Amino acid sequence: MNTKIALIGSRDFTEHVQASIAPRLNGIDLIPYIYSEPQEAEKLISTIVPCDAVLFSGALPYFFTKEACKELTVPVLYLEQDETALITSLFHILQHHEIKPEHVSIDLMDTAFVDHIMTDLHLQNPPQYVMDYKSSLPHNFSINEYATFHQRLFQEGKTRFALTSIHSVYDRLVQLNIPCMRMIDPAKSLMRTINEARSQALLSKRKASTIAAVRLIVQEKNSGLQKLVHLMEGTLQKKDGDSAYTVFSNRGSIENLLETAEFHSFFQVNQPVLAGFGYGHTAAQAEENAETALSFASKYDTESCAFIVNEDKELSGPYPDKNKKQQLKYNHPDMLSLAKQLKLSPANLSKIMQFYKHRTFRDFTAAELSDYMQISRRSAERILKKLVDNGSARITGEEMTYAQGRPRAVYELSFPMY
Repeated sequence: MNTKIALIGSRDFTEHVQASIAPRLNGIDLIPYIYSEPQEAEKLISTIVPCDAVLFSGALPYFFTKEACKELTVPVLYLEQDETALITSLFHILQHHEIKPEHVSIDLMDTAFVDHIMTDLHLQNPPQYVMDYKSSLPHNFSINEYATFHQRLFQEGKTRFALTSIHSVYDRLVQLNIPCMRMIDPAKSLMRTINEARSQALLSKRKASTIAAVRLIVQEKNSGLQKLVHLMEGTLQKKDGDSAYTVFSNRGSIENLLETAEFHSFFQVNQPVLAGFGYGHTAAQAEENAETALSFASKYDTESCAFIVNEDKELSGPYPDKNKKQQLKYNHPDMLSLAKQLKLSPANLSKIMQFYKHRTFRDFTAAELSDYMQISRRSAERILKKLVDNGSARITGEEMTYAQGRPRAVYELSFPMY
């Protein structure tokens, strides 16, 4: 299955990548999300359909969207500007417009790039008029400020050409009839960043598939135990003489659990609950790390809490953290609107989104959905039919079963959920 990357950038940038870079990619689908100005990038986050990674065209749109990106459950990257882009652009101007660097006004991420090329190339007449936006991000940034910077220098006769790394500034300079060009994004840099996005997406999936073990000390009459095990998609074990339960699952399911309201409520019962989560490359390693995490929970100064020890022996906790994301609220206006559009109840839509957002793989079967939602397979199939008919899901293939019977359809969701 191809890796899907959401590409957020200006129209010119996304069209350039689709035309010149996308045909050279193997196993990668780029889905463009277009803004007019970088400040608009944040609004695009809520429109992204399920993907494996998000890639911004540069630092500007990324920094304007940084807070919103914390809600994403996939890797987020941006195309980093560097000295190669600056040198390539200045050489292009010199070759095609016969204008030397000292007569070019430049805006870019960091003025240090100019210092570096001065040192590397021993330029006798380096660029003099340079403005960066590193220090102004994200709150003090103004498109007008950068457009005015180039316009003033050109009108005063100090420069003959403007080099900008901001697409909306380029559009304004064109309207003012000021000779200009956008900073060139070298094809090699684009290819490298896109492939890095794919590598991080694959790594994230492998990481989510890591074996997880949970060690739980909880009273047997705790009614939430079986539900918690179900949400972990795990198997519950308890050996004679052992005071703790053991659950085996995978990291993706555990990280999904940590962000649900059910996980928080499990620790808010009258009886104390202690839990240790362990990740490992083997079941034995995961269980050992879970036991270590449980020992930290038992020594903590609250009656109920949990800790995590990962495969690198890194400890995190205590959980639950009241600042962690909660389950989607059923009465949120966007939720209600989307539920109405999809002809689903807000509660069912919320469960579907929770089920899908943290899956290791994008595709799933009706059986998997029905198991998660605790409904019959026929009910799950009816829900999926609604989504398919609405264009909010699609059938990507069939899963052959070992037993006799018709193959199971494999689905993929295609509506915004971040």
